[in-house]
Amino acid sequence: MSHLLLAIILFVAMYILLLIFSNHRWITVIVAAAVFVIIGILPLKNVLPAINWNVIMMLAGTMVIVAFFIESKMPILMSEKLLKIVPNVKWAIVMLSLFSGIISAFVDNVATVLMVAPVGLAVAKKLKVNPVPVIISIAVSSNLQGAATLVGDTTSILLGGYAGMSFNDFFWFHGRPSIFFATEIGALVTIPVLLFLFRKETGKVETQETVKVKNLMPTFLMLAVIVLLIAASQFPNKPALTNGYICCGLAIIGLVYEIIKNRSFRPAAEALKTVDYKTLILLAGLFIVIEGVTEAGVIAKIAELFVKIGGSSTLLMFVLIVAISVVFSAFIDNIPYVATMLPVVQGIAHTLGADPYLLYFGLLIGATLGGNITPVGASANITGIGILQKEGYKVSTKDFMRIGVPFTLLAAFFGALFIWIFWS
Repeated sequence: MSHLLLAIILFVAMYILLLIFSNHRWITVIVAAAVFVIIGILPLKNVLPAINWNVIMMLAGTMVIVAFFIESKMPILMSEKLLKIVPNVKWAIVMLSLFSGIISAFVDNVATVLMVAPVGLAVAKKLKVNPVPVIISIAVSSNLQGAATLVGDTTSILLGGYAGMSFNDFFWFHGRPSIFFATEIGALVTIPVLLFLFRKETGKVETQETVKVKNLMPTFLMLAVIVLLIAASQFPNKPALTNGYICCGLAIIGLVYEIIKNRSFRPAAEALKTVDYKTLILLAGLFIVIEGVTEAGVIAKIAELFVKIGGSSTLLMFVLIVAISVVFSAFIDNIPYVATMLPVVQGIAHTLGADPYLLYFGLLIGATLGGNITPVGASANITGIGILQKEGYKVSTKDFMRIGVPFTLLAAFFGALFIWIFWS
């Protein structure tokens, strides 16, 4: 049996198992990754380079900072202030989702979920509502707006690096509105979806501020993450692990500060215990699996299929790239997918004589929003579900898709429509 066929069979089997055994995803992925290496599809020497260590480091560092952030009780204070300005539970959830989206435009999606999810949990507990749909809404909203700016998501960072786009180019590029506005239009059309999904949550919100935050250092560290990631994006040709260094560096500062402040290693040890190592292992395994799929030639075959189906029509090719990216990203982590497809899309644009940025933006819209269809389609989704599971809540694929599917279809359609109107 050829490596190509083996890779396809293994890949499909892995994702079926991911959807069935949702509580053991990290085991499923790491076993699949090991099989890709053992049977020779992916050479052992390519395993470590296949892992996006920048993403892993960003995630690990932010988890530590978030642990201190939660311990400072700032999320609870934020939830109390938020509840004061909303008329009912329904609008409290909508505001949390929008809040998540706004932050995600400037901070990696996973980091956003780690920041906002504690607020969502605090709100859900105060209002005595099921936190599962609340956290799912936060996760999909963070995915949605991650493509808005260069620093909003790793996929945006990949596009910026490959296409030579700066931070400002995501707003206005070549004399035209850029992908930021397409993403924001997609975000706006999802508000009615949330209002409909939570239409029964009409209970009044009554709260009083009962929490005082005495340790502001974790909040400063959170703000530092945002500012430094934005600042780092302004420098071309920076080290590949820059964002990872920023997040891990700030995490180390937080650990040292807590040790000195408390004259004890215990707070630092407790923070390190909160790091979701299973999620880190799952993501590393996914990177290895996708590299194996690429090594076997599956992605190359997909590119050939694109050209055969799309023919010479730029419109058909654009729709195809958006639609296929949505479908693929529902099951494949969008970071390795986008990294693989960028050169493919460039080649397609050259063949058609089309503006490559039209197809680049179509790829990013589809890949970013497509991850919202299933629980395993994006790192932020995996992180959000991991948070719920640590709190003792079960999340079924049905629970997730009930929110993710309408989010994806509406946002992807209107976002792609905007891109076609201004860039075709």
